[in-house]
Amino acid sequence: MAHTLQYEAPWPVYGLDWCKTTGSGPVRGKSYFRLALASFTEDYRNRISIVGLADERSLVDDEPGEDFVPLAQTMHGYPPTKIQWQPASAAGYQWTNKSLHLQSELLATSGDCLRVWEYTTDNAIKTENYVGGRPVTNGHKLAQKIALSGQAKASSPTSGAPLTSFSWNTLAPSMIVTASIDTTCTVWDINTSQAITQLIAHDREVYDVAWLPGSTDIFVSVGADGSLRAFDLRNLDHSTILYETPPPQPPTVAPSSPMPARPLASSLMRIAFNPADSNYMATFHVESSNVQVLDMRSPGQPVVELKAHAAQVNALGWSVAEAGMLATAGDDCQLLMWDLSPSSLTARNIAAPNARLNSPRPDPKQRRVMTDPILAYSAAGEINNIAWSAPIPAITVGNSVGVAQGEWLAVAMGKTVKVLKT
Repeated sequence: MAHTLQYEAPWPVYGLDWCKTTGSGPVRGKSYFRLALASFTEDYRNRISIVGLADERSLVDDEPGEDFVPLAQTMHGYPPTKIQWQPASAAGYQWTNKSLHLQSELLATSGDCLRVWEYTTDNAIKTENYVGGRPVTNGHKLAQKIALSGQAKASSPTSGAPLTSFSWNTLAPSMIVTASIDTTCTVWDINTSQAITQLIAHDREVYDVAWLPGSTDIFVSVGADGSLRAFDLRNLDHSTILYETPPPQPPTVAPSSPMPARPLASSLMRIAFNPADSNYMATFHVESSNVQVLDMRSPGQPVVELKAHAAQVNALGWSVAEAGMLATAGDDCQLLMWDLSPSSLTARNIAAPNARLNSPRPDPKQRRVMTDPILAYSAAGEINNIAWSAPIPAITVGNSVGVAQGEWLAVAMGKTVKVLKT
C-alpha cells in the first residue's frame, strides 16, 4: 500500500463509495476515480459530495498539492447511513421513470428515507462577468430525483421509520432493498417508485441487508436480534436463519438474588458477500473485535473467525478483483487484509472459484480461527468505513501517470479520506 492519496473533507466522513461507470460526457479513464462521500453529524446539516482527481475540474483554480477536489455537493439533512453509486449494469439502462435520465449517473442514500440522486456533468465552465473572470462553476451537478419512505404504506415520502442501510441489485438496477429500525425490509422498484414487497424481517431493528450476488430473488439481513436471515422473493412465507449469535452469559448472582432478565443476543451490524464466491459472507457483532466468515451451505456457525483487532470492528469489505481478499477496519486504527481464498478455507483448491456451486463445502467440524492478516495499515485515527474500487486502469494526470493500474481502497477516519493502492 505504498501509493497513497488523500482528501480532507470539511466535515466528518462516514458514507463512501466508488463510482462504477465512466459517466456521461467524454469517456475518460479518471471518471472511474470518483468517490461519493456522506457526512455524519448529529444535526440536520449533513451533506453528500462527489470528489474526483484534482484535474477533473480543468480550468478551475485549485490549491496546489491536492489529490482530490469536490465536483458536486448538496445538502442531505438527516445523517446518511449509507451512500452507493449505481451498479455498472445501470449504464445505458432504459429508465421509464421520467425523473431519471439515460445519460446521467445515479447514486442512492439511506437515512430518513431512501433517496435517489442524479449526478450529471456537461463539462461547461461559467466565468464571472468581467474580463479575466475566474471560473465559478464546473458543470457538475447533483440533484435529488426520488424520495421513498422506509414504510411502503406511509402517507408521505419521509414519514416512515429511519433506514439503516440498503443494497442495490447488480443484475436489476431498478431494484433496491432497504433495512429499517422498524424490523422491516422493503424491496423497491425505483423505476416506478413503488414497493415490490415489504416484510417483517427480524424481531428487532434491521441493521444491514445485501443481495445474494447474481440473484434478483434472494437477499440476507442482519439485525439487533442477533440473527442473520435469508429471504427469497419467490417464497416469503418463511425465512432461513443462517446464523445466530450466542447470547451473552448472564452475570453470576447469589441464590437469594432475583434472577436477571434473559440477556438479548449480541446485535449483528454488517453483512457482505464475497463477490468471487457468494457461498461466503462476513459479518461482525456490535462492539466486537472479531469477524465471522460464514458459508450459506453450512449454517449455524462460522467456518472462519478472524481475531486480530484490538478494538471494535466498524467496517468490512471484499475485494472485487482479488478472490477471497477481505479488508476489516475498526477503532484500533488498523486496516487488516485477510486471505480467505478457497484454498485457505478448505483443504482442496477449486477449479472455478467464480462459480457458486463449484466451491467445495467445508467440514462444519473444522472451524478455523485466523489471527494473522497478510497485510496491515496503521491509520492516524479510528477507521469508520472502507470501500473497495473496481479495477481501475492507469490514469494520466497532467504529463505523467497520476495513479497506478489496479484496485484501490478508500478509508474514512474523521474528516480524512485515505485512498490506498492495494
